[in-house]
Amino acid sequence: MGKISPVSSKYIVNATIEIEGVVDRPDVIGAIFGQTEGLLGEDLELRELQRSGRIGRIEVNIDTRGGKSIGQIIIPSSLDKAETAIVAAALEIIQRIGPCNAKVKVQNIEDVRISKRNFVIDRAKALLRNMMDQVMPDSQELAEEVAHSVRVMEVTEYGKERLPAGPGIDDSEEIILVEGRADVLVLLKHGFKNVIAMNGTSVPQTIIELSKQKQIVAFVDGDRGGNLILRDLFNVAEVDFVTKAPDGKEVEELSKKEIHKALRSRITVEQAKLELGNIDTSQSIRKPVIMRPNSSSIRQGAPLRPLQRLQRSAPSPQASSVSLSVDEKKKLGEMLESLVGTRGAYVLDEKLNVLGKVPFTELTSTLKSLNTGVYAVVFDGVIDKELLSVAERTSLKHIVAMDNHVKGSSRLNIVTAAEL
Repeated sequence: MGKISPVSSKYIVNATIEIEGVVDRPDVIGAIFGQTEGLLGEDLELRELQRSGRIGRIEVNIDTRGGKSIGQIIIPSSLDKAETAIVAAALEIIQRIGPCNAKVKVQNIEDVRISKRNFVIDRAKALLRNMMDQVMPDSQELAEEVAHSVRVMEVTEYGKERLPAGPGIDDSEEIILVEGRADVLVLLKHGFKNVIAMNGTSVPQTIIELSKQKQIVAFVDGDRGGNLILRDLFNVAEVDFVTKAPDGKEVEELSKKEIHKALRSRITVEQAKLELGNIDTSQSIRKPVIMRPNSSSIRQGAPLRPLQRLQRSAPSPQASSVSLSVDEKKKLGEMLESLVGTRGAYVLDEKLNVLGKVPFTELTSTLKSLNTGVYAVVFDGVIDKELLSVAERTSLKHIVAMDNHVKGSSRLNIVTAAEL
């Protein structure tokens, strides 16, 4: 008999057979051919179909247990769907094999091409995954790899101590000072080229000299070590601003978003000294940091920076009203003008340095938490009774606002926009 190549078969007929007796495999095959002979006509005669190769070799697997035989019939077919279904249905007419009753049940007709197609799809997925993971990096990966290599090459050595630094130290008016080389690398990675490292816990002479020429932003880790470094810096260098990594984190661990957030939230060195509290500032070298209205730190629309709570002390005794000098009025007028439309407020020390910026709606609560160290406030709003009452219980001397709705005298020097 002819055989159909498994490669050319399109369908597989799967059927089960149950026989009430003991039979052999040739008995089942003989019954299939004998009992279907002449049933389906000349075109679908099983012997002729198998001889021409349109029906493959019929496989029968028989297992005999307890006087009964149970088995499986498998017939490969290259006929079309309808013809294959007819041949499959013809198997179920077999009721006896030899002297034994039998029952044939077709389970399914399997489309070989679907199985092959599923195999092709699964294999293609595996090949594509392997190619993406190991063979061909995408354009983004290539760009990142090249950019990283360039940034690493940009690390230079600056000063006689050969400190790790970015290429923009000499060209920048503002320098970001970090602790170590790893911090320089992460800032370079995210586009900051005006960065230099101390490369240790002691402050190098190069940093001291730079602090006399440029604005210094100290960016330290969010741990006790960061506080100790700040103490050393305050004692020997002229630091202008301070910012820290989130508590428990190091600068080298920060993401791009965290770095930008930290730098936007920087505070003046005066406020940092008050917050740290335990730092001895009696020997610190400080240059005045007057945040003028045209500086980026207080430009209109700049992020509002909340003040941290200062150490509490007894309220200052009430003092008589004091007046402002011409220069102070000019400076405060410029600050008030820069706040127009922002609904913000500046809190100032005796040298009119900005200790912090808060929303006007939070000014009253901020003043309640501050009993000392505050000399003046400037805000885009109107003075009311509650604000004035709270302000009089602090060390505040001057209030500069857009307007005043409180009548009567006060120990405070109240100045409105019209007077400026």
